[in-house]
Amino acid sequence: MTWQQTDRAVLALDAEALWAVLTDVTRWAEWCPGIFAAHLDGPLEVGQTGELALALPVVGAVHRRTAPPFRVVELIPGRSLVLEQPQPRGSLRISWDLSPDDAGLTRFAQTLRIRGPLTAGFAPFVRRALAGEPALDAARLYGLGGGGVGPAAPKVVIAGGTGTLGRRLAADLLCRGVEVVLLTRSVQDGLPFRQVTWDGKTVGDWTEELSEPGRTSLVNLAGRLVDVRPTPANIASLRDSRVDSTHALVQASRDLPAPLRHWLQASTTAIYSDAGDEPCDESTSVPEDGLAQMTGVAAPWEAAFSGANTEHGVVLRTSLVLDRGAPVLDRLLGVTRVGLGGPIGDGQQWVSWIHVQDWLAIARAALGLAPGLTLPSGVVIAAAPEPVRNAELMARLRAHLRRPWAPPTPAPLLRIGSVVLRTDPALAITGRHATSTVLAEAGYDFAYPTLDTALDDLLGPMRDGRAAG
Repeated sequence: MTWQQTDRAVLALDAEALWAVLTDVTRWAEWCPGIFAAHLDGPLEVGQTGELALALPVVGAVHRRTAPPFRVVELIPGRSLVLEQPQPRGSLRISWDLSPDDAGLTRFAQTLRIRGPLTAGFAPFVRRALAGEPALDAARLYGLGGGGVGPAAPKVVIAGGTGTLGRRLAADLLCRGVEVVLLTRSVQDGLPFRQVTWDGKTVGDWTEELSEPGRTSLVNLAGRLVDVRPTPANIASLRDSRVDSTHALVQASRDLPAPLRHWLQASTTAIYSDAGDEPCDESTSVPEDGLAQMTGVAAPWEAAFSGANTEHGVVLRTSLVLDRGAPVLDRLLGVTRVGLGGPIGDGQQWVSWIHVQDWLAIARAALGLAPGLTLPSGVVIAAAPEPVRNAELMARLRAHLRRPWAPPTPAPLLRIGSVVLRTDPALAITGRHATSTVLAEAGYDFAYPTLDTALDDLLGPMRDGRAAG
């Protein structure tokens, strides 16, 4: 059995500086917190051995006592380093590859591969240790390699930046030489970004971060997670957490001496509620009688953005973001792995989705950081050009996870289960066929236009209709 995962990042560093960090074994734990300790037994060369211990409770202690030495199996100075550590009747292989370009950027790829009969049990621990949040590891690599920001570098303030998508965007921007500041209600230890506290409701000292509007842009991702029971109190909390934070940001912007350069205002395709088979794009009217937990939250959220003091503002209506570790995808994968990956309800509801790398590229364009791609102010839908029915989504997940056919989950049973799981059944049984006319007219070329290309990247490629591992 084989499991493999590849993660990529783009860093505004020359390959030589990045290579110096990668090959300094004593610093591995500084940029990858999942490594407890590592050392080489001699000079870096093919055949050289060393020790690698994982920083995990219980499993890490066992690994430190029992893991055999790793061996350098491939080495191309300045470009590629491959390590292999034997495991019971198998192996763990770690590959790092650097690809510099003419623009002074270096593309960094990390590939983890486990082979052997114990793969299924060992892979989750390796992933947690060595690829829990690879985007953050890349950001730490950038700092250790001497990457920084100059006085004229763009600055992006991200409200709600400690969430899953916020951390992803922050790491992507930092690695490209952008100064990043997170506005957060609670500072998180270990993040490689400067964090500033705010209450998400009122104007305060945090507004100093916006005091250089000539080079400063703002991203507003603030808001409570939507995966809650649709009670009146929860719906009010979902709405207020978004509206109050947006009002505070808008008010702060009005007090600035000049407009912010760009403003990326988060929203959601759920603003269309359950749209049935009607295609939705940026010109589609928002329903007046939409669901309270969808249109009732998203419409006032967007309305709160009115009056923002910015030269350029994009309201990004985001669909389901596919990314490793994202809460929604993790939940879908979880139920599929335990044999419950059948269609939900009749399975005919549309699912609009987007790979995280495409979302990041669109976000950079909205912030004026994508050479050759300009987005107009206004609403933009962040969704891949080929939505799928729920039945197809679940079938593709089963195929990639090598799971057999599973029966549908009837809507009444889903509603009962959602009470136990404290979630909203409407998230699964409603749908939208949402695509972007604006992105097509701007000439945006999706890196992952189809569901299979996205799942191939995130879960491993298919072979003969089955997942690779």
